[in-house]
Amino acid sequence: MKFSELYQQALARKGGEQALKSMLPPVTEKQRLAKISDDRYLSEITRCIFKAGFVWRVIENKWPDFEAAFEGFVPAYWQQVPPEVLERLATDERIVRNMQKIRTVPENARMIMDVAKDHGSFGRFLAQWPSTDQVGLLLYLKRNGERLGGNSAQYFLRRVGWDGFILSHDVVTALTRAGILDASPASKKGLTQAQEAFNRWHEETGMPISQLSRIVSFTVDN
Repeated sequence: MKFSELYQQALARKGGEQALKSMLPPVTEKQRLAKISDDRYLSEITRCIFKAGFVWRVIENKWPDFEAAFEGFVPAYWQQVPPEVLERLATDERIVRNMQKIRTVPENARMIMDVAKDHGSFGRFLAQWPSTDQVGLLLYLKRNGERLGGNSAQYFLRRVGWDGFILSHDVVTALTRAGILDASPASKKGLTQAQEAFNRWHEETGMPISQLSRIVSFTVDN
């Protein structure tokens, strides 16, 4: 399927080109990605993990308290944090007291620090990874991070402005309906099928993959 067909469907549902363009996500320049500090990446990873399976609005409203409770998410500290600190956080009313998710912070801090040793910073690592191989990046984050399977890593990448797709319910529905996706969107096969489609549409249109992904989602009635 050509992307122009999907684009016309999205235009019809969202009220025209101007309205549609106003809803598209921004993409952060690679130089900007490289300059974002590692504590901000750990913060955004943690935010997306806590949002998974929870009411997003609650996490957003509490996030300033999360920042205070986790003391700014400095990876060098959290990678070797004493167990008693995590235990205190599990009783801290400022945050959502989910010990399994709290324990992801030191694990993901260690991933960020390991990457920074090889690349100078986690931001530089993200900046050099091509959007045409998001599958490889997602598999890396799942393998080396904690609770970064599923869509959490995809939402994290979108929040920091890395140019990639999100296999939301609407995107999966649209890709399946178009005959592009016939495997689980959580599987390597399903991710690869989606990647190939978005890469093809990127070549066809010159548009960022993240914006293509959002437009595809708009083709599904909510």
